[in-house]
Amino acid sequence: MAKLYFYYASMNAGKSTTLLQADFNYRERGMATMLWTAALDGRVQGKPIASRIGLEKGAHLYDAGTDLWQRVTAAHAGADGSRPLSCVLIDEAQFLTPAQVWQCARLADEANIPVLCYGLRTDFRGELFPGSAVLLGIADALVELKAVCHCGRKATMNLRVDERGTAVKAGAQTEIGGNERYVALCRKHFSEAMTA
Repeated sequence: MAKLYFYYASMNAGKSTTLLQADFNYRERGMATMLWTAALDGRVQGKPIASRIGLEKGAHLYDAGTDLWQRVTAAHAGADGSRPLSCVLIDEAQFLTPAQVWQCARLADEANIPVLCYGLRTDFRGELFPGSAVLLGIADALVELKAVCHCGRKATMNLRVDERGTAVKAGAQTEIGGNERYVALCRKHFSEAMTA
């Protein structure tokens, strides 16, 4: 029976790298995969899934209106001329809607396709993303990937910073950025930065 997996971590933990390695492993064995990532990240042109260590691969883009069940089952049935899917891999899974997470569960349960989701657990305020909240609640397997704070502890938080490196304490939940906008910290140093 296929499962729904949620691989979660703070920024800079290697989520995209791990996804691309899993995709490579499936494809190396002749298995078909389908990659997805959020359409809202316009920083990368042509190869929507890109890791900080230079790995990259094209992927389908989803937004809040994408019906993942319909799109994946059509591909699985060979509507696009491809082989049946052995796995679906989703990057930036925190941006999935709750309904899309349930579609992913249905893909595992009814279509028997493993779905591997990779994303952030919490935002820059330490609050769950809606997609991550549902994944934490219903995924068959939860896997925490590790990042490291500057103090050497496990980084679990994502601090948003301004151009001077000062903690940003308010704003929209979603703001796309990389190392210039976010710093992965342990809870202690995150709390210190947010109360400074």
